[in-house]
Amino acid sequence: MAPLVHGCPWCYVGKARFEKALAAFPHRDEVEVVHRSFELDPGRAKGEVQPVIPMLARKYGMSEAQAQAGEDNLGAQAAAEGLDYRTRGRDHGNTFDMHRLLHFAKEHGRQDQLIQLLYRANFAEERSLFTEGDERLVELAAEAGLDAGAARAVLADPDAYADEVRADEREAAQLGATGVPFFVLDRKYGVSGAQPAEVFTQALTQAWGERSPLRLVGQGDSEACGPDGCAVPRHG
Repeated sequence: MAPLVHGCPWCYVGKARFEKALAAFPHRDEVEVVHRSFELDPGRAKGEVQPVIPMLARKYGMSEAQAQAGEDNLGAQAAAEGLDYRTRGRDHGNTFDMHRLLHFAKEHGRQDQLIQLLYRANFAEERSLFTEGDERLVELAAEAGLDAGAARAVLADPDAYADEVRADEREAAQLGATGVPFFVLDRKYGVSGAQPAEVFTQALTQAWGERSPLRLVGQGDSEACGPDGCAVPRHG
């Protein structure tokens, strides 16, 4: 079961709601969660950073007061999920290097830890993820349990894990994801948006209940290897 995740505020809230549903799901230990890359603003140049409120106002054709009201609403919804959220003073920039670093973290079994730290840094802390350069990302990678030197090397090589990020984005397009958060369960069910935990519970239950058992084709007792070894052919 794979949510397509990007560092957007609704992903921050939606992930918390999904995890609340998953924690109460009877088969939670048998559910594999895979995070995928999705850029909200892939055309933004690296180093092009701007405040969130003016960016939202221009992008959606609203006043800055309306954009701020939306941020305040997001902050209230985040707080309801036990999340810290700064409604003022945040900035916005290119996230491609963060996605590359998350694929590196995935190889080392630390992807979810790094995602949580990136969310916290972007939405709850005063320090910017976008103006301090690669060293801020290296610092967070180390906090997530990754080797700082290896993380620095990944960020220094613009091709490292770039193909993996692009592959995720192509898969998102094939699945019909035009925005995030977008959750895909068993490649059969999609949940779009930061839905209430009850919706995720319903989707998990339905997807689990409709799993199809494996159907065997041919003879079920043909020669094969199992936990006890391989059968030795007998010659009459």
